[in-house]
Amino acid sequence: MLANFLEKSKPINFTVYLLSFYCVFFTYFFSNNFTWATALENALCFFLFLFIFFFYNFIVTKNKLTFDHSYAFFLFTLTSISFLPKILEVKTLVLLLIYLLFLRKIYSLRTDKKVIQKLFDSGFWLGILFIIQPYSILFVTLIYSSNLLQKKVTINTFLTPIIGFVSPLIIYFAYLLWSDSSQSFVQLFYFDNINNISFYTEDKIIWLLSGIISLTIIAVFLKSPKALSVNNSFRKSWILLIINTIIAVFFALIIDEKKGSDIIFLLIPSSIIIANGFEVIEKNMIKNILSGTLIIATIIVFILQFSTVS
Repeated sequence: MLANFLEKSKPINFTVYLLSFYCVFFTYFFSNNFTWATALENALCFFLFLFIFFFYNFIVTKNKLTFDHSYAFFLFTLTSISFLPKILEVKTLVLLLIYLLFLRKIYSLRTDKKVIQKLFDSGFWLGILFIIQPYSILFVTLIYSSNLLQKKVTINTFLTPIIGFVSPLIIYFAYLLWSDSSQSFVQLFYFDNINNISFYTEDKIIWLLSGIISLTIIAVFLKSPKALSVNNSFRKSWILLIINTIIAVFFALIIDEKKGSDIIFLLIPSSIIIANGFEVIEKNMIKNILSGTLIIATIIVFILQFSTVS
């Protein structure tokens, strides 16, 4: 029964997922001590989540990263609930929203429309990401991987992302120079050594992270033979999703200030990959068991995360 619901991609499905998420959101919100400052911050988070869910669904459906079902949005909702205590801050959500805007341009390169504009925009959004979180420079690999996969490699397509990337940096540097804080700009290019990898173990996130990575790997092995056997646009998108996931894992490992929220960068490509794994499973009984297990696991993880934060 659950599988039959998830197999459909209708407004009612997304409404149910959003209502479920916001029920958890408000439960978490009202459990904390009320202040006007926190109320304002949570109101802003409320609207940021709306934009995040919209752009996530737009990327998946517009670029045909899955078939006509709602498994990807279902999985992204569950993982967002699992990490809610970690990601419920304005900076993290703004970072995630910009990351989605960046990915929107990357995956849309599957078509030949406005290629130069898309490459400039992807570089531009990555430049903003870099200002907020310098380690996001890793995702420049995704731009040129997409460029190579889509066979759009020319001198123009090579230089355009660089111009787009530098544009917000110039504006940011001009502002810092005007405010006599140019040293902050130089600090963007200082990368600390990889450290504090043990954070994920200490914070008990390792179980959730291991589960997501394990399901992603299984889905890759299930879907890849079929996806790679046909030379079409999805084949290129599938390879790009795998590259995106690998980069996101490295990003989570090397980022200097580990809070657990950095794993949210992994949830976008991995949820889409796992959704494609569900497509390969033919028996609805297995899908029902897996979906039900994921819902129960999400509830348990959220309660554990919630109790830790409280």
